[in-house]
Amino acid sequence: MNTKYVFITGGVVSSLGKGIIAASLAKLLQARGLKVTIQKFDPYLNIDPGTLNPYEHGECYVTEDGAETDLDLGHYERFLGVYTSQANNVTTGKIYNTVISKEREGAYLGKTVQIVPHITDEIKRRMLLLGKTGNYDVILTEIGGTVGDMESQPFIEAVRQLQWELPEEDCMSIHLTLVPFLNAAKELKTKPTQHSVQMLQQGGVQPDVIICRTEYSLSDDLRRKIALFCNVKPGHVIQSIDAWSIYQVPLNMHDEHLDELVVRKLQIDNYRQPDLKEWCRFLENLRNPEKELTVALIGKYVSLQDAYKSIQEAITHAGAAYRFKVDVRSILSDDITEDNVAELLAGVSGVLVAPGFGERGLEGKIRAIRYVRENNIPFLGICLGMQMCVVEFARNVLGFKDAATAEVNPESSHLVIDMMEDQKKTTIKGGTMRLGAYECELLENTLAHRIYGRDIIVERHRHRYEFNASYKDDFEKAGMVCSGRNPQTGLTEIVELPQNSFFVGSQFHPEYKSTPERPHPLFVSFVKAAADFESKTGK
Repeated sequence: MNTKYVFITGGVVSSLGKGIIAASLAKLLQARGLKVTIQKFDPYLNIDPGTLNPYEHGECYVTEDGAETDLDLGHYERFLGVYTSQANNVTTGKIYNTVISKEREGAYLGKTVQIVPHITDEIKRRMLLLGKTGNYDVILTEIGGTVGDMESQPFIEAVRQLQWELPEEDCMSIHLTLVPFLNAAKELKTKPTQHSVQMLQQGGVQPDVIICRTEYSLSDDLRRKIALFCNVKPGHVIQSIDAWSIYQVPLNMHDEHLDELVVRKLQIDNYRQPDLKEWCRFLENLRNPEKELTVALIGKYVSLQDAYKSIQEAITHAGAAYRFKVDVRSILSDDITEDNVAELLAGVSGVLVAPGFGERGLEGKIRAIRYVRENNIPFLGICLGMQMCVVEFARNVLGFKDAATAEVNPESSHLVIDMMEDQKKTTIKGGTMRLGAYECELLENTLAHRIYGRDIIVERHRHRYEFNASYKDDFEKAGMVCSGRNPQTGLTEIVELPQNSFFVGSQFHPEYKSTPERPHPLFVSFVKAAADFESKTGK
């Protein structure tokens, strides 16, 4: 069977959930026994989102091979339980960078370089790349942005050309749109969908399926109306009604026969009925918790929920593993003072200090960490959160009052967090951090070793700064154990306080590898420790 291609576009407004629809469809096809992957094409000119402020674009998701990518790739991996790669996220910046570099090399033999055919050819090459190298049955391609956006036009043109070049049974187009409910008129309106599809058709792409985001169920009459005016077959207009959880969406799409429509259009016959038993078990646990608890998430970007998307989801996965409903209390680290830290953390059963960069909010994180350490509240620090627990311990236990990270105070006499040696000569910001998966060797008879149950783990990184090894003896004599280290470089990956019930800092990002069906052990242990704390204290 040839590799099949499904292109997913969006219209009317942004943030409709193309990534969730793509991940849900991929999950259903995977459950039918097909080998599936998803790729995201983003229309912005950045090479990748690595240098973007999270308020601009949400979380920067890091893949196993070290790509800094769009947060939708996190959804892809969580739903499918398989890794994505550098090839799964392509931006306009990457496309133009490749084409201009080839032009400078003389690859176009003196021709005038244009959007068509040179930019569109490079887009098509990348759209087909995974199909030539990955042995996939189906590749879903999500086109970022909204149909009609100027920056999305080359991607729509590339899809048009591929629909013309590929056999008819090897590709299809799905368009996600909005059917708004006008409260004054008390009715759903289809005109925005009609206009969105017309705009897509003007670009030469005819959708095979239209998925309508809606707050209320679509009647058969409304579906027939959309099908008639948008030139799709009856039955190919399906609804994506607001769901109680993003993880319910695959089941909703199956009820709407989306996966059946796709395998029929693509003439796929080597499939089975979808096996979603594990997925349904997770949803059952998630929807029917037996216990509730509250944990605090402390960071500098908490006002945007997508800034810590993978952390939020990893907490959800871990809670469902124990049938806990975990409420996350987001606390802006800038707001934490010595006077209010106890009030802000009152009633929480665990505290997670989030990653980040820069000076803003660091002192608030340090105050919170001191409070939880001294009050034996379960603590998990990730990346910068781990680094700040090192700084806090150095200041308040070791007595190094000016202890700091070189990121914000390089003149400190106690740089307990310092820039990695191989980073000191780096001047380019984009894509130059320590990125992707690295080994970590766990020290026996430590909490980290008990949590993972193995000697060597592999976790993903995104940082320039590290625990300063010259202070290792000082910390361990005072009670902080370096329980995880990189076997090649000796870099400290995990610190913990054995005298506390649960106090762990990880230089890596465990949240990137948590899925509903395989919750990450660090998060599972953190949530369990929070539940135990609540039971003991009655909070």
